Amino acid sequence: QVLSDVFNAPVFTIDTANSACLGSAYRAIHGLVAERNVSLADVVKLAPEPRLAVTPTPGAEELYRPLLKRYAELEQKVIYSSASSC
Repeated sequence: QVLSDVFNAPVFTIDTANSACLGSAYRAIHGLVAERNVSLADVVKLAPEPRLAVTPTPGAEELYRPLLKRYAELEQKVIYSSASSC
């Protein structure tokens, strides 16, 4: 529920063991075939059908939007300060 609220997006799950690892594996396959213009959608065509797990809580977006903006600002600050110190 927290991910759904923070990113204001529905969260889907796949009824399979280690589904997070499965998602990483699909991304890795996509990286291997990307130079052949194969889309991620084509790579995951044979994946199990996802199931809607949760939807955003109404009003949660107003709480998390400023926090996400601040997080993005801090992330950029860390990235640029790390790059300049290398």
